[in-house]
Amino acid sequence: MEKRSLGPGGPLVSAVGLGAMSFGGFYGPTDEAKSHAVLAAALDLGIDHIDIANVYGTGLCEEVVGRFLAKQGGRKDTLFRIATKAAITRDAETGARKFDNSKAHLEHELDASLRRLGLDCVELFYVHRRDPEIPIEEVTETLAGFIRAGKIRRFGYSEIAPSSLRRANAVHPVAAVQSEYSLSVRSPELGLLQTTAALDCALVAFSPVGRALLTDHPHTPAQVAEIGFFQGNPRFIEPNHAANLAITDGFRALAKDRGTSAAALAIAWILHQGKNIHAIPGTRSVAHLRELAAGGELVLTPEDVDRIEEVLPIGWAHGERYSPGQWVGPEKYC
Repeated sequence: MEKRSLGPGGPLVSAVGLGAMSFGGFYGPTDEAKSHAVLAAALDLGIDHIDIANVYGTGLCEEVVGRFLAKQGGRKDTLFRIATKAAITRDAETGARKFDNSKAHLEHELDASLRRLGLDCVELFYVHRRDPEIPIEEVTETLAGFIRAGKIRRFGYSEIAPSSLRRANAVHPVAAVQSEYSLSVRSPELGLLQTTAALDCALVAFSPVGRALLTDHPHTPAQVAEIGFFQGNPRFIEPNHAANLAITDGFRALAKDRGTSAAALAIAWILHQGKNIHAIPGTRSVAHLRELAAGGELVLTPEDVDRIEEVLPIGWAHGERYSPGQWVGPEKYC
């Protein structure tokens, strides 16, 4: 597995990591034994970058990873480079989602994450969503304080604009920005890809296989109907979903012709876009994890890239990537 730097002066981690949101049940039911099997397989495949968050399963994801680590004895601190996130919370009275970037909240949530993980320090701590009431410079100072306190080794931001990244990086080097990026979501190419590369900041791409649209087994309409996120997402609402399945059939055929899986080809494409890019696909399946990891070994030729972009040109997807409610939080910049 190729290794890439996790930000300026950061450690070398596997170019393909593991986004563990599914351990908390976001994409359907699972159990701890299956999640632990995926983590064990990740180690066998050379995957050492694990991405989680305090809100995934309301702490369940961190607990599942923490119990896996506890089984490893003295090796638990060295097996993975753990990244977690905080800042998404709920209003106590209305239950509405809100974002809190205050020092008190972030530190409280970080301490809770460390307890669930059974660790004294995490490799990377993200602000999951910007709180517009607090200047990003102030938030960055807070995060730098967590490094000095020995609770984190580096920090990043999720779903921020290039302009916000430049402001934060002027205060302290930002190790990583996490953003959705795939053949179905090309918006990072309009500034974020260039800015992260210029600042030697890692661009950590979540949903790099387009929430399964770019795999050999995309979600069927029946499966979409069982997953809350998809029920309100424009790309998975008819007629958009049927149109997106029909278009990506060409990509699946191309992958088969190339002698690989669609998931592996999608991962290879994302990693081909820049040496500072990391992919963190998620899965509940060991077999699917092997497909995803294979993308980290696949080398694309210029001809491969041309064929991929002929089948899936920029703007091919039907429907926005988020609904109006899902757009609350991520910073739009283009």
